Amino acid sequence: MQKANFSAVTEFILLGFSTFPQQLLPAFFLLILLMYLFTLLGNLLIMGTVWSERSLHAPMYLLLCALSVSEILYTFTIIPRMLADLLSTHHSISSVACAGQMFFSFMFGFTHSFLLTLMGYDRYVAICHPLRYRVLVSPRGCACLVAWSWAGGSVMGLVVTMAIFHLTFCGPNEIHHFACHVPPLLKLACGTDVAVAAKGVGLVCISALLGCCLLIILSYVFIVAAVLRIPSAEGRHKAFSTCVSHLTVVVVHYGFASVVYLQPRGPQSLEADALMGTTYTVLTPFLSPIIFSLRNKQLKDAMKKTFLSKLHPEKI
Repeated sequence: MQKANFSAVTEFILLGFSTFPQQLLPAFFLLILLMYLFTLLGNLLIMGTVWSERSLHAPMYLLLCALSVSEILYTFTIIPRMLADLLSTHHSISSVACAGQMFFSFMFGFTHSFLLTLMGYDRYVAICHPLRYRVLVSPRGCACLVAWSWAGGSVMGLVVTMAIFHLTFCGPNEIHHFACHVPPLLKLACGTDVAVAAKGVGLVCISALLGCCLLIILSYVFIVAAVLRIPSAEGRHKAFSTCVSHLTVVVVHYGFASVVYLQPRGPQSLEADALMGTTYTVLTPFLSPIIFSLRNKQLKDAMKKTFLSKLHPEKI
């Protein structure tokens, strides 16, 4: 059995934005920092509102809290290191730290996809089987599904990380990305197992993500069919309005993911990955709490109530 090969290459160099003009790096740093802080604040605000408002103690908002946790942890895995590299001339990362970053980024990323799938199932049951909602989506059952999502994300992260870092890295050690991303690392690996590992990782990731996407699409096929059977326009609007925020986040999530991971691999594609990767790593988590806060009326009203209670407690 081949030993995990950390001996040949003990550290990698994250090129990231090193090819960008130096005068632009402080502006990139400030922009990404502000978006990161807003992402943290938005997700913490959602979690705090759900925790403090009893009317939101429902499976739908439990899933939303779990989604916020996964986004906070995912961004924490990558963005602080990215910010440090933007202002630093020392861009090296040890092989162990690189493997750790890859594991946690895939773990939280896949957990995020699994949770979005569960939210689609929640909306399907709420609209298509409203009388059985409390049975099919009980708080206890929902908590178990969330736990399985985290377990599934952990397994996916472990599988991908072990497949990549089981390879031999014998130099060079420059990663054309701001994080330990799979395609640039595969370019640095040598040996006969690289093609097998690349196909295996690609098959596992695409199968999992495509499966989640198809389940969400199937949920919305049934949802649309049920909504169209509602006789009044007001009833149809009210039913579908509960799905708008989730559907928007799904489109943003899979839209940016497909741009990053399904783009053609040409000679210059690794250079473009550094910039394209920020759309999925920084922009998607930044937009998610905004979408849920603005498009979910019940959550928006609860946030207003919580905010006003802090400013004018005597009026609440």
